[in-house]
Amino acid sequence: MKSPESSAEASDLAWFKSSYSGAEGGQCVEVAADMTVVHVRDSKTAAGPVIRVSREAWAGFLGEA
Repeated sequence: MKSPESSAEASDLAWFKSSYSGAEGGQCVEVAADMTVVHVRDSKTAAGPVIRVSREAWAGFLGEA
């Protein structure tokens, strides 16, 4: 896992939230990918910290989920 970054650093990314999250929000995360990493943040705190993981690590996580 890479170090956290501020949402200001990731503000130009296209963020996506699962269609399963519903209109009320709840316990959701948003993800955005660039050429080298996947950025992950809490959808309820978009201005909060962002965690970056390698694209390979994200693919591994999705394969296990």
